Amino acid sequence: MVGQIEFKNVKKSFRKPDGEIVNALNGIKLTVNSGDFVCLIGPSGCGKSTLLRLLAGLDTPTDGAIYLDGEKIEKPSSDRCLMFQNHTLFPWLNIYDNIAFGLRVRKIYKEKKSLADDMIKLVGLTGFEKSFPHQLSGGMCQRASLARALAGRPKVLLLDEPLGALDAFTRMNMQDELLNVREKQNTTMIMVTHDVDESIYLSDKIVVMSSRPAKVEKIIDVKLPHPRDRNNPEFIRLRNDILKVLHYAGNEKDPEYYI
Repeated sequence: MVGQIEFKNVKKSFRKPDGEIVNALNGIKLTVNSGDFVCLIGPSGCGKSTLLRLLAGLDTPTDGAIYLDGEKIEKPSSDRCLMFQNHTLFPWLNIYDNIAFGLRVRKIYKEKKSLADDMIKLVGLTGFEKSFPHQLSGGMCQRASLARALAGRPKVLLLDEPLGALDAFTRMNMQDELLNVREKQNTTMIMVTHDVDESIYLSDKIVVMSSRPAKVEKIIDVKLPHPRDRNNPEFIRLRNDILKVLHYAGNEKDPEYYI
């Protein structure tokens, strides 16, 4: 298997400047199969982005471990690429050089040059190779960021709300772009989002997290065929189920009524 991830009882705590200990993650147990598209959704500040940082190797768990294809993750690697909410393109480089940057850093550009061209074509930026980020729309810059991330052929693509800053129509177009890339590359994708509809539209599994210290509240399998109809009764049912879990996350109890 390529791109299979296992979270084994992962805990993470932080010490604030005043000395207070903040428990962010509380024993995360989760398996992501190779080629899956998984969305993480939960209350703001519950630890979703922290989970991505741990998986990227940018931070280490306080307890527990994360494995990729059976190997423990202890540091960053080109096997895992993290894409942020803002495009983070280098403004002094044109689109082609931005996308090829990682290949040059790893000193594999000469033998892997075709990857940059392939990714430009894949995300629909042919003809804009010599443009600079300030000359393109936000959606086009995000597509360039996606191409840069994929040019290194990572096993896992980590997406930290990459569509959050886009307008509604561009966001929907980018959702289809991600699905197109997933279909052609079969890359394992894990995405943080606060948009319930987006999570249903994109993912094979939705991991609903509780409030901090976060645990996995519920895992929801999405078996709707692609392309998905946002007005499909099953889509709407899933939306209602997720909203219900989010509303009661970590505190499920019967309501009290007073007269």
